[in-house]
Amino acid sequence: MSLNPPRALPGYRHIKRYWDYRNSGYVAKILPGEYYVTYHNEILMTVLGSCVAACIRDKIIGIGGMNHFMLPHITSDRWKHTRASVASRYGSVAMEYLINEILKHGGKRENLEVKLFGGGSIMQNIGNIGQQNIEFVKSYVKMEGLKLLAEDLGNVYPRKILFFPSTGLARVKKLRATQQVVLEREKEYKLSLENQPIAGDVDLF
Repeated sequence: MSLNPPRALPGYRHIKRYWDYRNSGYVAKILPGEYYVTYHNEILMTVLGSCVAACIRDKIIGIGGMNHFMLPHITSDRWKHTRASVASRYGSVAMEYLINEILKHGGKRENLEVKLFGGGSIMQNIGNIGQQNIEFVKSYVKMEGLKLLAEDLGNVYPRKILFFPSTGLARVKKLRATQQVVLEREKEYKLSLENQPIAGDVDLF
């Protein structure tokens, strides 16, 4: 075991990382609105309810990452006029950020592999955000011509995701016992989006 986690790429030092004895590796914990890219043998972890996470890697060089977003690009009127940052609000931007970061650090678009998770129906009282996320992310992957290897989307339970970018392995654990905890966490995140200042325009390339 190394005393310190591997050096994070620039811009990712704020991501919480810790040693996981069960998996014998460092884990980067991805929270709602965050994304992370690594070329090390790290494990990326997140917990999803109605949110969606895309796990993307370059199958040749092993660099990869994960994002975690709550809202698709096309949203209801109640979201269009909030002061949330663009990066946190839209899955389309979260996908562009993740892909562009992988490409910037040596990945190639033709080598990218995608796995999709989340979109559970746990917030029915405020609209089916989970289904909107599923429809968006599947449409995005198809439109961009990306290779979709696997998906675990929909249903009514939260999920814990472990992604190993160096190998492409992804593990999913259903979290029926903690559904209320995840629901409350996503409600709090939704409220925080409405009160965040605008982070500025985002250039997509």
